[in-house]
Amino acid sequence: MAERALRGTRLGATSYENDRNTDLAPRQEVTYDCTRGHKFSVTFATEAEVPVEWECRFCGDRARRRDGEGEEPKNAKPVRTHWDMLLERRSMEDLEEVLAERLEVLRARRREEAAKVEELADQQ
Repeated sequence: MAERALRGTRLGATSYENDRNTDLAPRQEVTYDCTRGHKFSVTFATEAEVPVEWECRFCGDRARRRDGEGEEPKNAKPVRTHWDMLLERRSMEDLEEVLAERLEVLRARRREEAAKVEELADQQ
């Protein structure tokens, strides 16, 4: 009997639960204004931290909260690149010296490879 009751239904595709007798979490609706003039609302839980900026759902640009509340984005340190860290450890003269050494190693390796190619060509 139970097998017949499930026949013909799309198991997992639809939920047979309903929202009766359930209490939803308290919510708040926050309005955002896009730099291109779009206006939209996003629903958050009341206890959630609401971001100052949100991606515009129409154009993908940044949108700011309409009420202007919330903390401003913090000024972060600029990202240190590999070059910046390298300059902290070595001077330009040291770097030029290291570059000259590495170039000489590469040139020597190419000379060796060229000599091997010539040797193989001579053997054939």
